[in-house]
Formats: sequence, C-alpha cells, structure tokens
Amino acid sequence: MTNLFKTKKLTYLLISILALFTFIACSSDDTSDEVNEIEEIQIIEKSTPYSNDLESELSSIAEIATEDGRFNTLVTALVEADLAETLSGEGTFTVFAPTDEAFAALPDGTLEGLLADKEALSGVLLYHVLGSVVMAENVVEVSEATTLQGSDIAVEVVDEKVFVNDSQVIITDLEASNGVIHVIDKVLIP
Repeated sequence: MTNLFKTKKLTYLLISILALFTFIACSSDDTSDEVNEIEEIQIIEKSTPYSNDLESELSSIAEIATEDGRFNTLVTALVEADLAETLSGEGTFTVFAPTDEAFAALPDGTLEGLLADKEALSGVLLYHVLGSVVMAENVVEVSEATTLQGSDIAVEVVDEKVFVNDSQVIITDLEASNGVIHVIDKVLIP
C-alpha cells in the first residue's frame, strides 16, 4: 500500500513538474538561434531509445530517470522540488542528468541542505535543463547554453570528451518522448 501511494505521489509530482516546465518553456525566449549554432561532436556513448516495449512510444524523461536505476537521487530531488511532473508531460527538453554517484560526491551536507530548501533545489535542478532538444550530434563547439534556471552553462570539447561546466558527459542521447537525457558525472551548481 505504501509503494502504491509513493507511485501515485511520484506520478502526480511528475505531471506537475511537466506542467511547470511547459509553462516555463512557453514563456521563455526563443532559443532556436542557439540550437542552429550547434555543430557535431564526438559521441561518447550512444544509447538506444527507452520504451516499454518495441512497439510502444518513447517514455518521458521522468519515466526514463525513474526506470533506469542510475538516477534515484535525481528522481527524489525532482519529486521534492515538485518538478517531476514537468519532465513527465509534453515538452522539448535536454536534461544533463547527474548519476547517483555524482550526487554522492557532493560535499557533506550539500544534498541534505538542498532537499531542505525547495527553492534552492529547484534552481539547481533547472540549471541541468535546457528548453529545447539538443542531441549529441548537434552540440559541437558550443561555448554556452542558457538553462531553464536562467543562467548559462559552459560547453566545451577537450580531447574528444564533452564537458558541461566541469562535468563530463558520459552517456549521450537517451531519447525520450519529451526530449533527451545526457548523463553527466558531476552535479552542476549555479
């Protein structure tokens, strides 16, 4: 019964977050010029699209994060920040998703402090999200991109490795129904 309640709560949260991101994406500045400036980069690891079965549609970003197993802390943070719903619904997002190991590497007390401060947590999470879909093949030589949090992130290629700020992109192009996930090895802090 508790798991059913948690599942329903997560579903409602994901829907709310999706609605929030949709609202933010609709009200944000046009980023099509930024996407047009993006060129091709080396793909570190290309993943196949997630889906419930071969015949079904792609899963949402939130569903992929929940089902994958590498993003338990991220999913918990999205739920706590009331952002999970946003990444469950319609939209066009690029999420730089830190793994559980990335969250574990934060200084002691950082994650707990963020989880206790919903506004700060939302800011950090939105700093990992772009309001448009940017596949790995389109990310070459981009120097920066504006996040849904409002700040820019630096993007660079060093020795054929892609970095977002100081976090390395370790897996690219987890395709979703509402965007794409690129897995990173460190949490981005604005």
